[in-house]
Amino acid sequence: MARIPSLKSLNAFPHAEEHLLKKTYSGAIVTILGLIIMFTLFVHELQFYLTTYTVHQMSVDLKRGETLPIHINMSFPSLPCEVLSVDAIDMSGKHEVDLHTNIWKLRLDRYGHIIGTEYLSDLVEKEHGAHHDHDHGHEHHDEQKKQEHTFNEDAEKMVKSVKQALENGEGCRVYGMLDVQRVAGNFHISVHGLNIFVAEKIFEGSSHVNVSHVIHDLSFGPKYPGIHNPLDETTRILHDTSGTFKYYIKVVPTEYRYLSKKVLPTNQFSVTEYFLPIRPTDRAWPAVYFLYDLSPITVTIKEERRNFLHFLTRLCAVLGGTFAMTGMLDRWMYRLIESVTNSKTRSALR
Repeated sequence: MARIPSLKSLNAFPHAEEHLLKKTYSGAIVTILGLIIMFTLFVHELQFYLTTYTVHQMSVDLKRGETLPIHINMSFPSLPCEVLSVDAIDMSGKHEVDLHTNIWKLRLDRYGHIIGTEYLSDLVEKEHGAHHDHDHGHEHHDEQKKQEHTFNEDAEKMVKSVKQALENGEGCRVYGMLDVQRVAGNFHISVHGLNIFVAEKIFEGSSHVNVSHVIHDLSFGPKYPGIHNPLDETTRILHDTSGTFKYYIKVVPTEYRYLSKKVLPTNQFSVTEYFLPIRPTDRAWPAVYFLYDLSPITVTIKEERRNFLHFLTRLCAVLGGTFAMTGMLDRWMYRLIESVTNSKTRSALR
């Protein structure tokens, strides 16, 4: 059979070059370096394959009749626990003062150390109706006088206790969870739960109420991997002034779906803040307001893992590329060493 001269150029398996058939120190160094690079790239690609990534999807929020959990963890270094209250109001018209839904108050000394704990149970609203029965008018009058006397005694004790706490530099840490209606509204922490006359006796004017605060944690549901609540570790300290802080919050309903198909319903939010200094003519008392509204769009975050065939493709690419590069490096080093050796040999012969 006649040989075609140009057929040799199509051979994909040529014979090894001369430098590949010799064992040299430079070849050993390049081999070790190549193995290290291959192992490093293999570990990197394996970690990249095993690491999950998330896909975000948006849809219309169809939830109805659910409550919105609010997790609070705040410190007020300049206000004792006795004067602090948590109030909530929403667009449905529901207004609760001194709301104690699974809320704890921790008394703090001037250095921030805990010196006492108080658990506040659910709010029990009491209705006080007028007595129209003429026969019981005298009895009602005596009862009212007795209540006024008791109130005056309790108020005096409270004023004395709070003033002593203020002199000692006591603060308060408020933490727990509120369950509110899933509609727009606000909750605020302030001294609004106090009787106005008691508050005047304690602070001698609203301009002396220092609502400096530290927000350790504020969230609208459980946390999921990668979430960032923008108000965490926020510090707002006032010096020689007073006023009201307002945080405008946009709550976005969120679902986090794990690889195991487990679904975690929660919320994320964005926030802008505003500070309103108190003026001598203002009748309002300083407070820290959180005004929230819900987005009509819900975000679904799904965990996913990369395809195994994609992993194999990337692995072959990086390992094959490393092998090819080390082969080129070995060839260049062999030729460099060979040329240097030959030049030295010629110089010696001369």
